[in-house]
Order: sequence, then structure tokens, then C-alpha cells
Amino acid sequence: MAEVTMVKALNEALRRSLADDPRMLVLGEDIGPLGGVFRVTDGLQKEFGVDRVFDTPLAESAIAGVSLGLSLAGWHPVAEMQFDGFSYPALDQVISHIAKYRFRSRGRQSAPLVIRIPFAGGVGAAEHHGESPETYYAHTAGLKVVVPSTAIDAYHLLRASIADPDPVIFFEPKSRYWSKEQGELDGDGLPIGKGRVVREGNDCTIVSYGAMVARSLAAAFRASKDNGVEIEVLDLRSLVPLDLDLLSESVRRTGRAVVVHEAPMTAGFGAEIVARIVEDCFDFLEAPVLRVTGYDTPYPPATIEQFYVPSVERILAAVDRVTGY
Repeated sequence: MAEVTMVKALNEALRRSLADDPRMLVLGEDIGPLGGVFRVTDGLQKEFGVDRVFDTPLAESAIAGVSLGLSLAGWHPVAEMQFDGFSYPALDQVISHIAKYRFRSRGRQSAPLVIRIPFAGGVGAAEHHGESPETYYAHTAGLKVVVPSTAIDAYHLLRASIADPDPVIFFEPKSRYWSKEQGELDGDGLPIGKGRVVREGNDCTIVSYGAMVARSLAAAFRASKDNGVEIEVLDLRSLVPLDLDLLSESVRRTGRAVVVHEAPMTAGFGAEIVARIVEDCFDFLEAPVLRVTGYDTPYPPATIEQFYVPSVERILAAVDRVTGY
């Protein structure tokens, strides 16, 4: 069983999909000879040529618009937005056009494309390089939104996203790019919309996604060691569609829940998770559902980002409140 990083897993998913599908294309800023800022596309242009793996101008709106046009012409583009904060200029194309084609055409025309976005903090980057824009996309009907937390899941979910007939926004947690995992990169992919139980427990459920899954898992192990509190940790894997069955089954059993994400609290995706828990599990709850999130401020400079990103201590404080309620 091999040890792989998320970067390697994503690269292999792209390589195999390019080999399997002659209509697939990869495009974005510096993704050709350079292999992307994070080297996710390293070696792909050399193997598949400049007609299928190619650099674009520094124009995110054009990247999204061209990707839509290619998909409507029968190609299967996978576009990279170099950083999360750079994706905002493309929102008009994504919201007004990419997300709406199946509905606009009464189901006759799909838009099979993937937009990859390295997102969230933890890498000490500058302004516009540590955003968490997932709520914009999750709120946009017509898009699927996928967020892997591990290398093996990243491989399988990217393969599934590329094969999907509808547009997929694929968020890659930057701070997990170099995390290593034992596993095999094979198979066709996981189904989009199925979360997983990362750690079983009976006292409280932590719900998270992306880089915060590892942080939540660390908090769960510490709670077990220090206080004997057994926390169940859920990795949503995708935000749209959301695995409501997994969420409901876990919270109904534990009776308590804490939601963890990096984005600001107000109108963050955690608010949707809390609403679903209250709607589906109200009679089973033993305490209010709490959120541990980033703050309602722009993402801070790298020198102080450790105070912004949810810490193990902040997660444990929330767990203490709900288990002691």
C-alpha cells in the first residue's frame, strides 16, 4: 500500500481521466510547463500535449466562460482557479450561466465541467490567498460542491466530479496538500453526496469538511484522552448534495452537535448544517447546536492567522459547553 499526498492523488486523478477521456481538457493559469502553483498539474502537459493541457491568461472570468463554451461544444474541461480569492471575478459566469444551463434548457443541455479551487488558510499566504468562499457556490442552485479532506478521497472525488454530467466546484484545502495517507489510487471514484464517519463516538457529533476534519479529529482524540468524552467526527465530503441521512443518524444518536468550518460564522455553511439538524433532529437534541468558525472579518495576515482559524482548544471549548449543558 503506497503513501501518497493530496497533490499526488489529485495529479493522478487528472492524469487517469485525461487518459480515459479524449474529450477532457485541463486549463488555468500556469498549469502547463510550471505544473500549477501547487504542482497539482505537474507533468500533464508534457504527457498529453499543449492542446489538452494549456495555460490561460490571468483572467478568471474568461477561464470560466471558455470552460462553459468548451463543455457546450462537447469537451469536458477541468479549470483551475489559482487561488480561492482569485475566483471572485468568475462568479458572474458561474452563477449566471454555468449553474443554469440544465435548467435553462429544460434538461436538454448539461454543462459537464469542473472548476478546481485551492481554498482556505493555513499556509501563511498573502491577502486573497486564504479565502473560504464555499457558501457562494453552495447557495447557487445548479452546482455541486465537493470538498475532500484526505488524499485518497481527493483522488476518488475528483474522478467522480470529472465524470459527472453537471458542473462541479471542487475545493482543495491548501493546508492538506502535503498531508500523507496510506492507500491505493484505483477505482472510478466515490459517489458525490456521501459523507463518512471518521471517528465513532456517543457523546457528541462534530460535523466538518476540508482541512477542519483533521483539526476536529485531533480535538476528539484529546477529549477522549483527557476527559473520557467520546466524540463522533463526520466528514461531509460534499456540501451539495449534503448527506442528510448521515448527519441525522449521527446527531439523533449522540444528541449533541458542534459544527466546525474556517469561513466566517455569519451566513456560513455551518448555518445551513445547524438548520438541517434542528429540522430533522429537534426531538433528539440534548443541547443547543454550536458553531466554531472563522471570525466575521476579512482573512487576516499570515502572522496572526493562527488566531483566526478554529483551533483544537476552541473546538474543545464548544464540546465542553454542549456536553455539560
